[in-house]
Amino acid sequence: MIYDIADLRIKINNKNPFTDRFCKDYLSADQTSPVDLEVAVTQDEFEKEKALSPNFSDGYLENICIYRKICEQMPKWDRFLLHAAVLEYNGDCYAFLGKSGTGKSTHTGLWLKNLPSAKMLNGDKPIISYKDGKFTVYGTPWMGKERFGYNGKGVLKCLCFLEQSKINEISLIEQTSVAERLFIQLLLPRDFNMVARTLELADLLVKTLPSYLMKCDISYTAFKTSFEKLTGETVNE
Repeated sequence: MIYDIADLRIKINNKNPFTDRFCKDYLSADQTSPVDLEVAVTQDEFEKEKALSPNFSDGYLENICIYRKICEQMPKWDRFLLHAAVLEYNGDCYAFLGKSGTGKSTHTGLWLKNLPSAKMLNGDKPIISYKDGKFTVYGTPWMGKERFGYNGKGVLKCLCFLEQSKINEISLIEQTSVAERLFIQLLLPRDFNMVARTLELADLLVKTLPSYLMKCDISYTAFKTSFEKLTGETVNE
């Protein structure tokens, strides 16, 4: 089947029906025109994935392999996978990043709770593209275990790295520090040329967009602090 993902036509030759259900919201209405990319998982690739994660279903494991193969080709179209939770608010997108357990779901949940117009574009694995000096972030079927997200896109306004703290404060961080923090959130392809292009795009991202460090707890004050700094708006209490 052919799917429209990140403004690309992608044909997925899956064996297990799991991926058909998983990607149904991205199914293309046009199943006949040429595609940009075609992927399939070999038996060897599947067996290697199964050896690493024997407790998961065959459909789930094939699906993991499929997305990895898609993302490894994304740099050809100036795109890459970024591990982040991305919120859309008033047409702008905000990416929240951090190591596992730093509270991305909790903090973005505060935005969703206090901003009726805010939406989660992708809770874990969005695709980022670069064109004409702008970075666009895309929702994908792969959006984390909570399955928070939708089929959409928006201009990425900034990056916000999260750290747990008993106080709530946010500040701009230097590009060198951003690069170090961002590197561990990237999926790096196995092909050397694709790795090189991914790093070039990441470098452009660091140099183009502002990046912040948000130290926070799980209170309303944490939401207010990040919201007002990232959007430039004032919370109406």
